[in-house]
Amino acid sequence: MTSQPRNDIGSVNEPFLSAADLAQATRNHVQGQWQISSRKLPISRAGAIDELNERITIPVPEMIFGDNQVAIRHLPSGWAIWFDAGDALDQVDKTGQGRLQVAYASDWASSREMSSVEGISDVRPYDWSYTTPYKGTEQVVGGPAGESSSTVAAETAPAPVVNGVPSEEASTSANDILPPPPPSSSPFLRLTPTSTVTSLPLDLLRRRDPIVFHDDVILYESELDDNGISVLRVKIRVMPQRLLLLSRFYLRLDNVLVRVRDTRVYVDFDTNEVLREYTAREDSFENVRRTLTQRRGLRLEDVMMALRDANQVADLIPVVENIMERLDLSRVSRRA
Repeated sequence: MTSQPRNDIGSVNEPFLSAADLAQATRNHVQGQWQISSRKLPISRAGAIDELNERITIPVPEMIFGDNQVAIRHLPSGWAIWFDAGDALDQVDKTGQGRLQVAYASDWASSREMSSVEGISDVRPYDWSYTTPYKGTEQVVGGPAGESSSTVAAETAPAPVVNGVPSEEASTSANDILPPPPPSSSPFLRLTPTSTVTSLPLDLLRRRDPIVFHDDVILYESELDDNGISVLRVKIRVMPQRLLLLSRFYLRLDNVLVRVRDTRVYVDFDTNEVLREYTAREDSFENVRRTLTQRRGLRLEDVMMALRDANQVADLIPVVENIMERLDLSRVSRRA
C-alpha cells in the first residue's frame, strides 16, 4: 500500500496545513468590487485541535473544522468580514455562569474536561452547549501607516497561533482566506447599529436571480453526549447584483430548549451597502414540540425528525434579540 507524502494536504500525519495547502482548498469569486471566498476541509488534526484548545482555553466540540472559512472582502477599501470556528468558539461563555443547568450537564462537562483538555493547566467551567453570539470577524484597515486590526464582532481578536507560534501576520496568511489587505483611506470602516434600516430587502432576495457562487460550510458540531445537537454553519449565495450570507448556530437540547442564533450579511454590489442582521431566538423544547404538532399537524415521529433540522423550526421560535447594522462603502473610491 502506497503511503501519502508527509506534506500532502490529505495526509493524516501532517499536523498543520501550510499556507499553500489552504490556498489550494480555497474557492474565490470576484463580483464587481467584491471578493467572495470559501474553504472546506476535513475535521482538524490533533495538533491543530490542541493549539485551538490552548488559544480559546476551553475544550473544542467533537467535530471541529478549524480550517474552514467564509470571507467577504471589499477590494477598494480592504474592509472584510469572515467566519471561522476559532473566533466563534472564542466567544463561547468561559465562566460557566450562563451554561445550561440541567440534570446531566455537570457530569457531561466534567467528563469532557478530563478527557479533552490534557495539557491545559487551568481547566475552567464553560458553556458546554457551545452557544456563541458570534457575528463574524470584521477587519478594519487604515491609519497613517496603513496598519490593520481585526475585530471579532465588537471585540478585538487575539493574534492567532500558527504552528505553535503567535503571529500577527498569521491572521491574514496561514489561517485565513484573505491576503494582507491594502491600506485604506478611511480608518473607521465598521458596521454600526442603525435605526434607518429595519430589515433586509426580502423582496430583492426572493427574486429568482441566477446564483453565480454558493457554498455551505460547517464550522463545528457537537452531539452533546447524545442529548441533542449544537452546530454552527455558514451558507452564502451570490447573485449578479447582491449576496446573502447566513451564519446559523442551532442548539437542540432534548427536553430542555431549542436555540437559534442567526447572522445575515447582505451586500448590494451596485450601492456597496452592507447590512448585518443578528437575530437570537429561543424557546423551551416542549413549546417548540407543541408548536410543531399544533401548527404543522406533525405526528410525534415527524416532530422529532423536524427538530433535527433548524430550517424547519427557526421561524417558529420567538425572537429574544434583534440587531441591525449598516456600513456604506459607496464613498470609498477604487484605488488606482
